[in-house]
Amino acid sequence: MAKKLQSGIHLRPIDLARGHGLSTQAVRNYEEDGILPEAERTPHGYRVYTPLHAAALGAFLALLPGHGHATAASILRSVNRGAVDAAFRLIDESHAQLLEDRRTLQSVESALRDLDPDATPEPGEGSGHIFIGPLAHQLGIRPATLRKWERAGLVAPRRDPQTGYRVYDEADVRDARLAHQLRRGGYLLEQIAPLITQVRSAGGLEPLEAALADWHGRLSARSRAMLAGAAELDAYLRQRG
Repeated sequence: MAKKLQSGIHLRPIDLARGHGLSTQAVRNYEEDGILPEAERTPHGYRVYTPLHAAALGAFLALLPGHGHATAASILRSVNRGAVDAAFRLIDESHAQLLEDRRTLQSVESALRDLDPDATPEPGEGSGHIFIGPLAHQLGIRPATLRKWERAGLVAPRRDPQTGYRVYDEADVRDARLAHQLRRGGYLLEQIAPLITQVRSAGGLEPLEAALADWHGRLSARSRAMLAGAAELDAYLRQRG
């Protein structure tokens, strides 16, 4: 264990717990999970923690908001067993995922901007309703592509009771156009489906703006949390020497 006892300072589980609003059992659990270095024991079996354990706990709790519990725990376990490069790799992977999330958000916003608000069904199809052929022509794709998107859950046209033909209403046309933009951006159908679902649950594109703003906020919060976590982890690494 790095620096087993520091300057003779001994801390009890309650000392670590109170400093972070935790229970003493949580502190013990973190040690058992390898998030904290193994504590020495008194002759009576009581755990003896040190400032090094306090630094490990502070680093873990600081990493949580930006990396999530599983990754933060893996980072500390790697550090505690001396595999610092493995810890750095986990951090790099988290940053890469954050960047990918930002790119996804950017692609969604770009797709929404590229939607032509003045696009309307072709003449003769009725107000707000269009059949598969004219819609495919508008988008510059084949009707078979629209049928594939329907099977993937990207569009959900109703059937005309008389003819059995697919009929796309305004919401269906919106979803098809958004799917088209995202496909052009290189997104797979399984990646597009949850985004289309979010548009539907928001009630359209305008309400989705609030969701996008919230998405921006959450990504910024993760970035800031990663910075804070990095600072605490660096302090812990310095203490370990």
